[in-house]
Amino acid sequence: MIIEPEKDPMGQVILAYHQGDKDAVLDVETTLTEGEELSGEYLFRSHKDFPIMEKKAMELCKGKILDAGGGAGCHSIYLKEKGFEEVKAIDISRLSVEVMKERGLNAHLQNITALGEEKFDTMLFLMNGIGMVGVLEDLPLFLQNIKKNLNEGGQILLDSSDIIYMFMEDDGSAAIDLNADYYGQIQYFLKYKEWTAPPFNWLFVAYDILEDYATANGFHCEKIIDGEHYDYLARLTWVK
Repeated sequence: MIIEPEKDPMGQVILAYHQGDKDAVLDVETTLTEGEELSGEYLFRSHKDFPIMEKKAMELCKGKILDAGGGAGCHSIYLKEKGFEEVKAIDISRLSVEVMKERGLNAHLQNITALGEEKFDTMLFLMNGIGMVGVLEDLPLFLQNIKKNLNEGGQILLDSSDIIYMFMEDDGSAAIDLNADYYGQIQYFLKYKEWTAPPFNWLFVAYDILEDYATANGFHCEKIIDGEHYDYLARLTWVK
């Protein structure tokens, strides 16, 4: 699936900020939240403003790198500045890819499932990039698909969150319907000026669940670092 400009409010924010509108802000609502905003400034942040987990991921990068869901290209730009010669950024947003190209990046309008036989030493899924899976039941197939694009000794670096805290009661218990879908899969609604995106699913996966699924699909999974609020950075390596 490719996101065209008329249905791409995030891409429109990225383009507007790139063209000089420093006040461009994306309106974000989910099935759990409302009234949140994501600024263009944040999407264009430099390394000094990366969260601690993103900084750690940058330190761990090696070899040929894939920046999946590159957005405005902030991670790819840093890696390029650090001397990595093979950094490929992909995104399904036509506008985002155009901006990344204008910023001098090796950017491609491409879905993660369309990499063919191309292989990488590091695959980055930052800003909860694993969320592109959408729903938990699709995670096994996703892991199997991207496994074939890893070189021997390669790694997948991803950050995500356990959003159980959003269901916490005053007594410390969690109000979760055990018969419902996994609580970490939610729906997003994005808007910027006159542009509105169709609702889409996005996955937040707790580390213990990620570890179980990764192990079942032939990966070694390790937690690299905890964030400040139920989030974490993990590394997956393929176990032959």
